[in-house]
Amino acid sequence: MKLQNKILIVDDSELNRSLLADMLRDEYEVLEAENGLQAIKILEFHQFEISLILLDIIMPEMDGFEVLAMMNKNGWIERIPVIIISAETTAAYIDAAYDLGATEYVNRPFDPKTIRRRVSNTIMLYSKQKYLENAVTEQVLEKEKSNLIMVEVLSHIVEFRNGESGMHVLNIRTITEMLLTQLCASYSQYNYLQSQILLIANASSLHDIGKISIDENILNKPGKLTHEEYEKMKVHSSIGANMLERTRYYPNEEIVRIARDICRWHHERYDGKGYPDGLAGDEIPIEAQVVSLADVYDALTHKRIYKEAYSHQKAFELIFSGQCGAFNPLLLQCMKEIGPMLEKELKTRSFGYVTKEEIKELTRNILQYGEASNRTLALLEQERIKYQFIAEMSKEILFEYTYQTDVLTLSEEGVIQLGLPEIIVNLKEDKRFRQVMKVEDFKDLRSKIRCASPGSPTVMENYCLCVNGHWRWFKIIVRPLWLGNNTNAVTGAIGKCTDVHEEVMELELLKKKAHIDDLTGLYRRNYACAKIKELLKKEHSDNKKYALMLFDLDFFKNANDLYGHMFGDQVLREAVQKVRNSVRNTDIVARIGGDEFLIFIEYKADISSAADRIFQSIGGMYQDFHICASMGVALSPVHATEYELLFHFADQALYAAKHKGRNCYCIYDDTMDSFLSVISDETPYEEEMR
Repeated sequence: MKLQNKILIVDDSELNRSLLADMLRDEYEVLEAENGLQAIKILEFHQFEISLILLDIIMPEMDGFEVLAMMNKNGWIERIPVIIISAETTAAYIDAAYDLGATEYVNRPFDPKTIRRRVSNTIMLYSKQKYLENAVTEQVLEKEKSNLIMVEVLSHIVEFRNGESGMHVLNIRTITEMLLTQLCASYSQYNYLQSQILLIANASSLHDIGKISIDENILNKPGKLTHEEYEKMKVHSSIGANMLERTRYYPNEEIVRIARDICRWHHERYDGKGYPDGLAGDEIPIEAQVVSLADVYDALTHKRIYKEAYSHQKAFELIFSGQCGAFNPLLLQCMKEIGPMLEKELKTRSFGYVTKEEIKELTRNILQYGEASNRTLALLEQERIKYQFIAEMSKEILFEYTYQTDVLTLSEEGVIQLGLPEIIVNLKEDKRFRQVMKVEDFKDLRSKIRCASPGSPTVMENYCLCVNGHWRWFKIIVRPLWLGNNTNAVTGAIGKCTDVHEEVMELELLKKKAHIDDLTGLYRRNYACAKIKELLKKEHSDNKKYALMLFDLDFFKNANDLYGHMFGDQVLREAVQKVRNSVRNTDIVARIGGDEFLIFIEYKADISSAADRIFQSIGGMYQDFHICASMGVALSPVHATEYELLFHFADQALYAAKHKGRNCYCIYDDTMDSFLSVISDETPYEEEMR
């Protein structure tokens, strides 16, 4: 049965809508809207299904001109023709409608034959236009596909002689595309490359074409090359460039020009120590810089005749330590940004990689022979991406279960932990799944899912699962899926499994993190205060002596003002590490705010030696910044036995140290109250400069 075209009639008069619908219903499926606002809402959901709109001008809520303006804004007017049907005959109205993209303008009263003919002709015209557009698109895609095939065949010939992996060209193209995408997203000065990303990625396939002229004994030598052999190897970059320069299409073809630049300069170094021309910095074309970094990474992570493969992490260590060349710092930052995705993306494209052209072909086939609309496909793809993203972010086992086909789909983490394939068909009969979950537990879970209702849709139960040969308790949370509210029509379920032991450990870790300062890793003030109070309560019975020290960094504001807050954070971390190295694990060290810190230690005889050791440890240089501190010390039970009073005395001693000129420490005594009154008389500017 031939599918009918859909027509949307937009008119505030029900009679007008009814008359038009009666004229057209035999040949078309008719949708109706009584004002412009309703029409826009219908378009939002059915824009890819509607073949034509019959639109009135004068309407409440939103008139016809506003509908046309909204269609222009959303790009709908380009694929949905609009025929205006209105009693307005003034030239201004007609001109405005055409200016906003209307295809036809029909005045009331109208002749039914005229309406049918105008509708039929307009739909036919747009159908032919779409057919031509698709035909041109097919030709362009076919040409692009042919170009890619020829480039890849040629580059694989080079790889074959070189004894390299057949995936090298594809990997270089993938890494190049990812690096360029990140570069354009991160740095506005490279936005001009956005339209050339795929072109550069394709051109990267020819980066080593010059190796076709190098002696195979040199290319495939298992050991280290001699100086003479290395010099012969180096000429491949200029040979490749010369080969491309001599093509009759050069320099008119952009891909040839880009490939030539990549061939010649992808072995240049950012510090100017590369070859063949010794270019440095931005003298090297950015496309050659990108391919150079991509080439080094892929060479490190894959086996060569002269070396074994390094891991992703080891390759990054070698690249970022400068052991594999000098690279643009901006590109290194981009490499760091894409690092978490790089391994997975290369693996995905290495096995069953589908090109963009194949995806487009598949989409066109679905649209031509199936019933799915473009919008539906786009929304489904969005949902798939969202689910995949959530699954990757979570370290829990996520799963989907389809009732009718008895199919289980596991997240990547589930595949890793349970040792099962990603998709299991005929779950009830699968022997591998039986070894992971007991049959009676699976039946119990299915039964509970069946008993769930919209009012209580979540199923939560603990079951034993076999992980790495050991049975462990997991909490399984499942949400059944129904068709509407019909609980008898269960289509499947989604859920997650959480290791009960790990869940408890994670809660403990979260509690611990709540007491730790994110920047320095020290205790937070409130937590340290509570611990100190507990120790002071035991002081009398244990006859122990304690010292509370407060210190802050002198002139720390200069670190932030002169070098930036990230530098200031590093200064704080450096100072904290110095202090940690000078105290015991049982001592309490906390950050009480900004650049102010607290140390609480037990001492035996004289506090001076311990205080002096800790104070001296703080000082030193961090890059060009001189770290120094002022510190105040109060003793328990000598000065106070209660925390609040002890803290107050240490604070007074700290201010006394500042009054003495900073970069020193003071142990509290009764004379320090007078220093505080002097300090309190400082001007706001003087207070800020402290």
